[in-house]
Amino acid sequence: MLLGSYFGILSPKRRTAVPKKFLEDLGEKLIIAKWYEECLVVVSEKYWEALLERISPKGSTVTEPVRDTDRFILGSAYELIPDGQGRIVIPANLVSYAGLFLKLTFLGLGDRVEIWDEAKWAAREKYISAHSAQLIEKLAQKNGKS
Repeated sequence: MLLGSYFGILSPKRRTAVPKKFLEDLGEKLIIAKWYEECLVVVSEKYWEALLERISPKGSTVTEPVRDTDRFILGSAYELIPDGQGRIVIPANLVSYAGLFLKLTFLGLGDRVEIWDEAKWAAREKYISAHSAQLIEKLAQKNGKS
């Protein structure tokens, strides 16, 4: 299971080392794509289909939101194979989208890893911390548990 947060550096050639613990769980081929809140998502080839099913279930009508979600995620996805030292080169359009600069934060979220610019993650984490009570209340209401 992908858990925890790790820090990394993005080289001028857009290369970064994926944390070793994450590589062990992700396997030899990774899928990287745009994700929400201006970060990137990295999943194993094995979990890619499951992730897509969660955000756009098979059999759902191909409405505009479904098409746009497909465009946003599938249209930005790349298959990557880390080198012998666990490094990947992040495509330029993904670096630009996520505003990755020098310092990165890798977040393990169960079946996926998010890659954030360190400063953007610090701001988002601060927001989440300040609103955590309201966020859990919204989830409880949505799930009918309030």
